[in-house]
Amino acid sequence: MKSRKLYNRISVLRKEKGISRQDLADIIGVNFQTIGYLEREEYNPSLDLAFKISEYFGLPIELIFSPKPLKSLIGEIVELKNKIGGK
Repeated sequence: MKSRKLYNRISVLRKEKGISRQDLADIIGVNFQTIGYLEREEYNPSLDLAFKISEYFGLPIELIFSPKPLKSLIGEIVELKNKIGGK
């Protein structure tokens, strides 16, 4: 069974925090090359790895990973606020 491509925001989130690929890799316990593969969307994370990344950035998995191309984070936040606020 072929796995589908997952899009992600790892690079944007990592840069926002001011950490290197090596730093993130050390924090979540993987090789720094794995972070590069993830950021280039050449590799899909395991569920465990996706949770580790989500927990580190303090965001729900669905804001970091998606089977569809991702909107900007600002766009996602506005859309989420509109849904919650009923607008």
